[in-house]
Amino acid sequence: MARIAGVDLPNKQVKIALTYVYGIGRSAARTICKKAEIKEETLINDLSQDELTKLREIIDKEYKVEGRLRSEIGLNIKRLIDIGSYRGQRHRKGLPVRGQRTRTNSRTRKGKKKTVANKKKA
Repeated sequence: MARIAGVDLPNKQVKIALTYVYGIGRSAARTICKKAEIKEETLINDLSQDELTKLREIIDKEYKVEGRLRSEIGLNIKRLIDIGSYRGQRHRKGLPVRGQRTRTNSRTRKGKKKTVANKKKA
């Protein structure tokens, strides 16, 4: 099993296995394969040590992945919260940030329903 950027890659095609690394999607994986001159359909276990080294070097030099990327995103969100921007306020309250409706939906951000009882008529 190959290990790149601190992630154990499964024995799948290189273009799919690279997406297991946080910060690398399908298009980035294809670009990395082209730069390393590796066929996208090759299985991870069939790669030589030289090819794995090429992949590691390209990812280290040109991409922010895993811990570096997560910390940068976290710092960006913290900055928005600190300056008190609208987006920062939405992050702080745990509401959708990008203009989605909240009267219905948005359960992913808001969490499980909290039912509020009506006043009884006397």
